[in-house]
Amino acid sequence: MTPSDGKRDFALIVNENFPPLDSFVEIYQDIHRNPELGEHESRTAEIASKHLKSLGFRVTEHIGGYGTVGILSNGSGNTVLLRADMDALPIRENTGLPYASTKYFTDLDGNVKPVMHACGHDMNVANLMATATLLCKAKSSWSGTLICLFQPNEENGAGAMAMIKDGLYHVIPKADYILAQHCDHRRSGNIAIRSGPCESAADSFLITIYGHGGHGSKPESCIDPIVMASHVIVRLQTIVSRVVAPQDSVVITCGSFHGGDAHNIIADSVDIKLNIRTYDAKVREKVLDSMRRIIEAECIAAGSPRKPEIKQTHQYPLTSNDPEIAEGLRSLFKEFFGASHIEEMEKLAGSEDFPNLALPNNTPYTMWFIGSTAVEKYDDALKRGQLDQLPQIHSNNFAPSIVSTLNTGVRAFSLAALNYLN
Repeated sequence: MTPSDGKRDFALIVNENFPPLDSFVEIYQDIHRNPELGEHESRTAEIASKHLKSLGFRVTEHIGGYGTVGILSNGSGNTVLLRADMDALPIRENTGLPYASTKYFTDLDGNVKPVMHACGHDMNVANLMATATLLCKAKSSWSGTLICLFQPNEENGAGAMAMIKDGLYHVIPKADYILAQHCDHRRSGNIAIRSGPCESAADSFLITIYGHGGHGSKPESCIDPIVMASHVIVRLQTIVSRVVAPQDSVVITCGSFHGGDAHNIIADSVDIKLNIRTYDAKVREKVLDSMRRIIEAECIAAGSPRKPEIKQTHQYPLTSNDPEIAEGLRSLFKEFFGASHIEEMEKLAGSEDFPNLALPNNTPYTMWFIGSTAVEKYDDALKRGQLDQLPQIHSNNFAPSIVSTLNTGVRAFSLAALNYLN
């Protein structure tokens, strides 16, 4: 896995073919104004599809829902896949921007939810669309096959696998390299990259614990599932402190606890929702085995009338960047952007389903992050020691600096693709 043979001036190729950003600023604002939740990204996918078709890509739509891929064949050479995710979040926007979302969505249960692009997927889409334009214009400078993939339903951890199960690799050729980038709250113009594990594996569960309900004044006649579940939640934290080695990072969160509806009634059951994050496959297996053992043992100890139900609701793989690709891109980015703009990315407790795209063919992959906070705003927060107060992804105030983020994102994505196209 080495860059293309022969030294070429990637900077010259990118700068000579860099597209005007006005239209992509408008596209970004339009997608931001009209966000769509996972499994409902029809409008966004259509925007991406029309753009790819206008450039001459061979486009296939509706893969695994609204997944969209475009293939640009340009002679012999490597096949490079670039990925962007499209879905938004059920958050009410608070930015006050003129292009802020005011959209609401009604789910299958009739619940009305606000919708916002609070994770920057609108920027990811705009960056990939502009990158496709640049690389299409620069066709005389590279050979190989370029695949642009717009993925649905990342926020639920299901979009990449849905595309695979729906025949993605019967539609596109096997990629030699898979690359992705994502914007976040870092300083605009900066890029963060890391070799090896960089985002956690995440497993989420819905757990139902059963008791025997009755009147609150007669606890001796009942088996209280709320007490039982409370012991479970506390005991689960001993996995972090007593089961896993101190050098292994594990996060166990109970994000939802629901049992009963009245103050004087002991419930029959309790539902709790857990989220577990790990950075190592063996540690993950050990933690999940311990979770099941603790839940079942606490229920036995309390005399539960039936076994607890443990249902996995979401699963994200570990994101572990290929070291050779990551270090090669780090060197390339330093040369192009300057060493002061390239950060060593910390291990993130957040998760991505992007690595699932690499699983079927064991394809090497790497993902990096680009900053989107305006330089002046970031530097002022740094000076005041208030970086933690900057709006981060999944915040209702997250608002990328559009032009500067596109400038960095399009150049970084294009450089990375050119590095592996012949």
